[in-house]
Amino acid sequence: MKLLSRIRTLARVKALPEGNLPEVAQVVAIIMDGNGRWARRRGLPVAAGHRAGTKALRRTVEAAIDVGIQHIVVYAFSTENWSRPQDEVDALMDIFGETIERELPDLAEQGVRVRFIGRRDRAPESLRARMESMEDRTALNSRLGLWIAFDYGGRAELVEATRRIAESGLEPSEIDENVLAAHLYAPELPDPDLLIRTSGELRVSNFLLWQLAYAELVFVDTLWPDFGEEALKKALSEYATRRRRFGGR
Repeated sequence: MKLLSRIRTLARVKALPEGNLPEVAQVVAIIMDGNGRWARRRGLPVAAGHRAGTKALRRTVEAAIDVGIQHIVVYAFSTENWSRPQDEVDALMDIFGETIERELPDLAEQGVRVRFIGRRDRAPESLRARMESMEDRTALNSRLGLWIAFDYGGRAELVEATRRIAESGLEPSEIDENVLAAHLYAPELPDPDLLIRTSGELRVSNFLLWQLAYAELVFVDTLWPDFGEEALKKALSEYATRRRRFGGR
């Protein structure tokens, strides 16, 4: 019973009154796509595109603070990204470490709380240590929540949640949506109001499959390294024109 009580407490059911027109999305998910194409168009190595992408992340989070967004969830590295060329994967691991050391501290000073979701066991030990240190350092910050999905896959998350439920000993009749949500990687992460994908691709690519059930989707042609305040505000303006009914009328 204690477990079920905790599950009910963690679960969040968010809906706007019928017909209400939202102004600013409070929880925004972003698929940061296009780093490689940005680099190739400039005759640069792919790693240069990824490094430019870290600058875009910083300015986008700073813009999000200014407009009143409460949480940003970014897709940094998927479970499928391990299949990329080894030199690119190695460069990405280095760049993640650099981002934690060089870009995130300034955001932390602005009140951003940083958390990582997904697997960590396959990351280099030094990177795992940096992740944990940044989470500890920003644990009391509350101005904006930055959730970084690393070695993350939506299907893998659902499989892991199902496994945890099976191991918990709950009866099948006790399992509902709230129970499953409570066993995800980050049960306290609110469901996104808006998903933005850059680079012109029109798919969610195994990102937050459970959490995006009722999110509004905005696809933009801008490559991620060129994304920033103007592009974010444009996406938010598109979101603000939509009426969210959550299956109702």
